[in-house]
Amino acid sequence: MHFVPFSRKQLRVLTWWRAASPDRQKDAILCDGAVRSGKTLCLSLSFVMWAMQCFSDMDFALCGKTILSLQRNLLEPLLPILQSLGYRCRFLAGRRLLAVEWAGHQNRFYLFGGRDEGSASLIQGITLAGVLLDEVALMPRSFVEQALARCSVPGSRFWFCCNPEHPFHWFYREWIEKAGEKNCLYLHFTMQDNPSLTPEIRQRYEGLYSGSFYRRFVLGEWCAPSGAVYPMFSAEKHVVKELPPGLTKWYISCDYGTVNPCSIGLWGYCPADGNWYRAAEYYHDSRQTGIQKTDEEYYEALCTLAGDRPIQGVTVDPSAASFMECIRRHGVYTVLPAKNEVLDGIRQVSELLRSGKLRFSAACRDTLREFVQYRWEENAPEDRPRKENDHAM
Repeated sequence: MHFVPFSRKQLRVLTWWRAASPDRQKDAILCDGAVRSGKTLCLSLSFVMWAMQCFSDMDFALCGKTILSLQRNLLEPLLPILQSLGYRCRFLAGRRLLAVEWAGHQNRFYLFGGRDEGSASLIQGITLAGVLLDEVALMPRSFVEQALARCSVPGSRFWFCCNPEHPFHWFYREWIEKAGEKNCLYLHFTMQDNPSLTPEIRQRYEGLYSGSFYRRFVLGEWCAPSGAVYPMFSAEKHVVKELPPGLTKWYISCDYGTVNPCSIGLWGYCPADGNWYRAAEYYHDSRQTGIQKTDEEYYEALCTLAGDRPIQGVTVDPSAASFMECIRRHGVYTVLPAKNEVLDGIRQVSELLRSGKLRFSAACRDTLREFVQYRWEENAPEDRPRKENDHAM
């Protein structure tokens, strides 16, 4: 077997847990980035080396999207390297178990697939000294969190590896953005971090993708997929952490839903820069919470959002007749039936985004998520956005 020397970043992955490493106090390691960047091989090799040096007669978990993908992407390249380094490995396919012996230590590595929500039950009950989750961004959150909860052995650690998804993915929010507070070593990989790739091979991969897929798979960025209705939307240009002072002309918009999500937005105009700001929002998804709310409960949420501001009008989808009547009955706010011409609305919002006249508070997280996920219906006979992720739009 021909070995190419590891890159500096790969060496950091291989040694982060060792006594001489400045990263040794970390509880987890997370490697994300471009395809073919060498992160999976060095992470899985480091995982087994750590387990065999620090533990004996313990159980560990190797997790992938499916058992098949885990065997193909992780085990097949890993086993020859382990064996060449003196590790005795026995893979028992029927038990989905990799048994490893080295220097008088022996440990068991069980394989799990995190395909769907039902997969979480497969990993329940086992006590682990560590878990490696490859392609973690493709796994349901319930499976990942159940796997982490199994790691109750003192000294156990978490090992993550993935390619980027959209920037409002739960894993990006909970682990990459919070790596510091979770005491997690976060390392971002590019193709340049893989010394086994020749310049010609790197150039080939760079030519395979374009648009958002190029940004994800080549640059390793967490970005929205192609086909976004609002590709001009960017957090840098359109999202503000602090609202400007002196907002006026307050309005409230409402996309009413009982089974579907209900989104209520508070809008204010800034005379200083001529921009409209979505200053705050209320968002309730009964499918996620399991709680359906009444018109009166939504009206109470609307009032809380408005506070003591002088609201000039509340725009509501005309199909929400009962909620419009509820607002009118209280006699506090003026109801303005919204226009339902979807394509005209998209064109107007697109123009406002391009001109920078529409801004959003960073606190409006569901609106920001939907801007990234709102997509055109592919192969439709006419211009038509998908009827999903459009409740704050």
